This record gives sequence, structure tokens and C-alpha cells, in this order.
Amino acid sequence: DLVVCLDSGCATFDTMWLTSSLRGLVAGTIKIDVVEEGIHSGVASGVVPSSFRLMRQILDRIEDSATGEVLLKSANVDIPDYRIREAESVAAEFGGAALDPFPIVDGLSLMTESTVEAMIARTWRPALSVIGADGMPATKAAGNVLRPTTSLKVSLRLPPTADHLAALAELKDLVELDPPSNARTQLIDEEFGPGWNAPDLAPWLNDTLAAAAIEAFGQPHQLYGEGGSIPFMGMLGDRFPDAQFVITGVLGPETNAHGPNEFLELAYAERLTGAIAHIVNAHSTAT
Repeated sequence: DLVVCLDSGCATFDTMWLTSSLRGLVAGTIKIDVVEEGIHSGVASGVVPSSFRLMRQILDRIEDSATGEVLLKSANVDIPDYRIREAESVAAEFGGAALDPFPIVDGLSLMTESTVEAMIARTWRPALSVIGADGMPATKAAGNVLRPTTSLKVSLRLPPTADHLAALAELKDLVELDPPSNARTQLIDEEFGPGWNAPDLAPWLNDTLAAAAIEAFGQPHQLYGEGGSIPFMGMLGDRFPDAQFVITGVLGPETNAHGPNEFLELAYAERLTGAIAHIVNAHSTAT
């Protein structure tokens, strides 16, 4: 009847936030081999293609490097109008406070200056990140060698309703079919999971959320999409199509999830615990 997940986040610490959508995920390591062992760059460069240059060509198949647009057809979906209106409503009420204050370097131009567009981009549009590399020595240890291989681990966030298996298949084709310079190209160590788009709230749950939020936070709850992934939410949605979902959490501004200085806002966690207790109790009486 009811699924409660506490692995998500909140946009601010003074409001109860309910997650309305989560992105899916496809990840893997792109590996390109050009020679069986390293060769002095003065001998081989200009004749043997650089594995890094070939990697750039592969990445250009996946992402427009000028704009960051993901080029996979399966990774792009029509965004529901009601989710766009949701982002507009949150942006109008909370402005930039609804987005993490990123610790950007001075002068960096973000991909968009619009709060609404930023919220949509990080929740309903695909995005590629390179999160690891092999085959490249540290700069202080690098010698004049044409390296035999380059490997990059990539993480592709997908819109909530995108078919993650279709995206994985398309990504694998882009990496392995018709390789540049006939190099050996592979997508290995794949990881994947579905996104999730929340069903409409049942009347009892909508009323309960409103009461729980007022009791714990003194103001109504808010809905917004999260840019991260919790793949088993999509699996649970498929397994229990008639269930109601309360997806929330304590990962708020500057909590820096998965980072070395991740922290917990204790006061928020305490209030959210009270609100969840209210909801679970209400469910027991509603059913």
C-alpha cells in the first residue's frame, strides 16, 4: 500500500520536501586500445593514432562537447507539462534556494542562468559525467610515451521515464560499432537502473502530508524532482503499481552527498522523523 524511502533529499531545511521524480542511470567504462605496449612518442606519434584522441571522437558521439547535450535518442524524452509547472512553482517561491549552492570557481559560467531551466535540466534531461580514468599516469610521473590504452568511466543520468536498457544498448553501439581508426573499443563493467516518476497522491496521503508538514515544519510540504538515482524505486513501482510513495530524505544544501565532508542537519532529521511517524500512523488508520 505504501512505500517510504528516506534516501533522497530536500531543497531547504525549513520545509518538508517530497521527491516527485528520480533520474535513471547507465554507467560503464569505455576502453580504447591502440597498441599492445607503450611506444616512445617521438617514434610513434603521427603514425599510431592516440587512444586519447580516439576517445574524444567516441565521446563526441555521446555528447555535444560545446553544449553538454546528450545525443542518444533513447536518453531524451518529452518532459511532462505538469513537471515543468512544478519546477516553475518551486522556482517562483524559493528561487535559487531550491538549488544547491555549488562551490564553483570564480567566473565560471553555468550551463544555464535560469533557476527553472536548471531544475528541469538536472531532473528531466540526460547528462554525462566522466567519473574515473585508467591508462594515464600522474602528470609528475608521465614520460614521453604514446600510451597503449585509455579508459574512462562514464556515468549517464537519464530522465525518469527513459528506457534505461535501450539507453545502455545505444551507448554500447556508439562505443563499439564502427570504431575510429579501427581501434579496439569496448564498453565494459556496465551498471544500470531505471528512473522513477511519482504517481498521483491519493487523497488520504495528500491530506496526511499536509498535516504532517504543518505539525513538524509549520508550513506546507513541497514537491520537486531529484537529479540522483534510486534504481529500486522504479523496480518497486513496477512490482507494486497501486502503491503510494513517500520519497524524501535529509540530503539538503551543502550536505555534499558521497563527498568527503558529507554531513547531516540534525534538526531537520528530527523534524522529518516526526513527520514520517505521523504518515505511518495515518496509513495504519486509513487502511
